[in-house]
Amino acid sequence: MTAQTTDATATTAPTPRDMANAVRALAMDAVERANSGHPGMPMGMADAATVLFTRFLKFDPKAPKWADRDRFVLSAGHGSMLLYALLHLTGYEDMTLDEVKNFRQLGARTAGHPEYGHASGIETTTGPLGQGIANAVGMALAERLLAARFGGSVVDHYTYVIAGDGCLMEGISQEAISLAGHLKLSKLIVLWDDNGISIDGPVSLSSSEDQRARFEAAGWATDAVDGHDAEAVAAALDRARSSDKPVMIACRTVIGYGAPKKAGTSGVHGAALGAEEIAGTREALAWPHAPFEIPADIRTAWAHAGARGAAERAAWEQRLGALDAGTQAEFTRAMAGELPAGWKQALDDYIAGLIASPKTVATRKASEMALEVLVPAIPELIGGSADLTGSNNTRTKGMKPVAPGEFDGRYVFWGIREHGMAAAMNGMALHGGVIPYGGTFLVFTDYCRPSIRLSALMEQRVIYVMTHDSIGLGEDGPTHQPVEHLMSLRMMPNVAVMRPADVVETAECWAAALERTNGPSVLALSRQNLKQLRLEASAENLSAKGAYILREASAAPKAVLLATGSEVEIAVAAAEALEAKGVPTRVVSMPCWELFAAQPADYQAQVLGGDVVRIAIEAGIGFGWERWTGPKGAVIGMTGFGASAPAPELYRHFGITAEAVVDAALARV
Repeated sequence: MTAQTTDATATTAPTPRDMANAVRALAMDAVERANSGHPGMPMGMADAATVLFTRFLKFDPKAPKWADRDRFVLSAGHGSMLLYALLHLTGYEDMTLDEVKNFRQLGARTAGHPEYGHASGIETTTGPLGQGIANAVGMALAERLLAARFGGSVVDHYTYVIAGDGCLMEGISQEAISLAGHLKLSKLIVLWDDNGISIDGPVSLSSSEDQRARFEAAGWATDAVDGHDAEAVAAALDRARSSDKPVMIACRTVIGYGAPKKAGTSGVHGAALGAEEIAGTREALAWPHAPFEIPADIRTAWAHAGARGAAERAAWEQRLGALDAGTQAEFTRAMAGELPAGWKQALDDYIAGLIASPKTVATRKASEMALEVLVPAIPELIGGSADLTGSNNTRTKGMKPVAPGEFDGRYVFWGIREHGMAAAMNGMALHGGVIPYGGTFLVFTDYCRPSIRLSALMEQRVIYVMTHDSIGLGEDGPTHQPVEHLMSLRMMPNVAVMRPADVVETAECWAAALERTNGPSVLALSRQNLKQLRLEASAENLSAKGAYILREASAAPKAVLLATGSEVEIAVAAAEALEAKGVPTRVVSMPCWELFAAQPADYQAQVLGGDVVRIAIEAGIGFGWERWTGPKGAVIGMTGFGASAPAPELYRHFGITAEAVVDAALARV
């Protein structure tokens, strides 16, 4: 639909306030039409956002994926109409006026909170508060890493954030700003919407922090301005761009600016203004136009603002073209998310060596061994750990750390910031050009879970290396022994939970995770050593099928044992005992439910063995295994929390043994 305009009668160019009022009007009109949404923040931050988008932000709506564009993150995602209005006015082709009018309606690009992939110019999904600012840290880090690799002529851009009080109250924000300050991510600029209002009322009800002092203590520079003074905001942004630290600008604003009765109150935060208040707002703002109507001169001014990046993009394309052919091709490949030639052959050669010379190692060690091959072969692979490097085995030999102001390394010491690490890795993946992986203990996915969920929702290739995957970690006890975590992660849509059984499966799972470009993978890895069970070469990645027949029965199987990770050894021992008792038994290694569920039905039926007794073995909560065991089956696993003891004693104590599997099978065949 062609955008509505009115005839221009003004003799002077629209002012920044005029342009900001267009944003305010679209926001309040869209929320009113939907009778749902958050008009207060867009109305309050319209002036500051107008300055950013018209005078500072480097972007080109005609090339929304331009690699060297500035990234803009609306961390306060509830104010999504601010972003939608800006995208519409600056000329993003898929953000039409009809999309604005259909705010929060089924199938619209204008979801209640910005959703990555719904429309161009939405750099990340925001709404869970604090996630956006943490994503932005990852984006700013990726920019610095790529600049170090490819040079400042083709990688030189800023990451800008609009964050609210809620973003700064959420604990994840502390993890994010602490890391950003430590690393001196000087091309990261946060505009804080300092309006003093939260849903319950004044922020003073629940917080009395000095936010500027907090950021400064974390190594940031800070500034403070009247967020409704365009020139003051512009001057602060100018100062921020010359800082050698990340910068937070406190923009003092009035939530719901212009609303005669509700401005400055929590009543304008999350509800439509209502016809009477909107009429009063139009009068207060001197905006006499009908809903969704933008005067031609203001629309033209916004279009000019959107078009100003085209020349800069063209100049950048010339600089990219001036690089030598190899560097240019490598940059283009990395930004497209394509893996380099040769990586798979290097891994296949490594697996062939394992078949020739088997290894008994913990799968966390097996992961490190695979990374020793993968890190040199895939230069965009960026690793890290949340202060558990020696336990997660995530750093390979010669892997240089990323340090404050030094970004030619490939390993990030995230510190004890599991949630911040996970969210920043999302930002790195969203930025493009790098493939992030990061480690902690599987039990601490609880600290990462909201970010893992967003990895899945946004379909980002983020690899979570989660070690100490069961009661097999032993003496650290029940606080550190994950029992429900595998199942809880499997319940999350679009997460591939991979629990390899040996060194070969671990390498295969790494390959599957790297080739999975539409979602995250969780590698659940053991602390204890596991015997290599795969002793024959395979022409294909069996783990990438999710499940496969590891040991076939001596005859038509009467029992099929399904197991993952460290419990596959138990299944093999149980199968040998059952065969000795005359029960033909198949062993199925099932490293990834999600990948198996994606296989054709005939392959699933072939592996599962039809109408037979199926026993599942896993050192975790058994709920959910019924999907694969069927009505005749049983589950050997945990029914509660673990205990503190050496791992072998724990397996015997909780009855996760070959003998228990044999008894369960004999009782059913």
